[in-house]
Amino acid sequence: MRVLLTIICATFLVAFSSYQFSFEPIDQTKTLNFFPPIADTSNNPSTEGFELGRMLFYDPILSSDSTFSCASCHRQEVAFSDAPNQFSKGIKGEKLTRNTTPLYNLAWYQAMFWDGRAKTIEEQAFHPVRAINEMALNWKDAEFRINRHAIYPELFFNAFGNQKIDSHLITKAIGQFERSLISNNSKYDQVLRGERYLTPDEYKGFELMNDQTKGDCLHCHTTDANALGTTGTFSNNGLDKAVVLDDYVDRGQASITGKIDDLGKFKIPSLRNVAVTPPYMHDGRFKTLEEVLDFYSEEVNNSLNVDSKMTSAHRGGVHLTEQEKKQIILFLHTLTDSTFLTNPAFSNPF
Repeated sequence: MRVLLTIICATFLVAFSSYQFSFEPIDQTKTLNFFPPIADTSNNPSTEGFELGRMLFYDPILSSDSTFSCASCHRQEVAFSDAPNQFSKGIKGEKLTRNTTPLYNLAWYQAMFWDGRAKTIEEQAFHPVRAINEMALNWKDAEFRINRHAIYPELFFNAFGNQKIDSHLITKAIGQFERSLISNNSKYDQVLRGERYLTPDEYKGFELMNDQTKGDCLHCHTTDANALGTTGTFSNNGLDKAVVLDDYVDRGQASITGKIDDLGKFKIPSLRNVAVTPPYMHDGRFKTLEEVLDFYSEEVNNSLNVDSKMTSAHRGGVHLTEQEKKQIILFLHTLTDSTFLTNPAFSNPF
């Protein structure tokens, strides 16, 4: 079996080395049109590092029984989320406790995970590999596997030179791939570039989202000031009926910071590709965009520590009409980037 695997790896290496790769690394000294400045300016990726990171992302070698990869829970066709699953299952079939976040435009975030426990993309990559309910592999074992592999040492040398292949270098390679997952070619982007037009209902949905007397979404989900679709910060959006501190089932960011002011706060997700990444919220409680709009319209809780920007919380929500909800959803669909979902540069190289 080991000989057969070596032959397969060698054959793949020949094919991979002859593959004409068209990816161009991000120039993190520049800002993409209609995007804010990139928050994370470290480790400007090389083509070699990106290709290596892509292989590691899709390779189950980083799981304890070599059956589970990053891509097992982050699938390209659904914006590298695990839609439509409310909770992903780890290597042992155990369900996780929070909805799997999609992976795109990560270079703009200052913290990863719903609770912000990781400050960089590389730090984020450490967690699922060693988590007992996810990939369940000791990093020392992971290093051993990569160093004795038939092709990875050469690929690491091509990407990083004569550096020791350890957990930091492995996560750096994965980080180069994940940092380069840029989504910026939705219909909305094409409209901003003057290539297409919104329909009257789509444009009305855009207006409603950015009207503080209507949808009032602009404070957290930017689509007017910039096209990122999120401020990248953390918020308590009134999901839970919390009267006292102990009412929070999931303490959110407070579980990391220990601060009372962070109770019930979670990272504000981008609205990009939102139509293909259900269910929604940190616990996946809403199955559809219609349910999300119903919540913000009529079901917001004026709970302890609710974000001050949720100015309608005291009256249960923003009270949208059914027509207004439909128009907002039509606009949200213009944020789907079909080229990102099918880009072969981001697909499984195996």
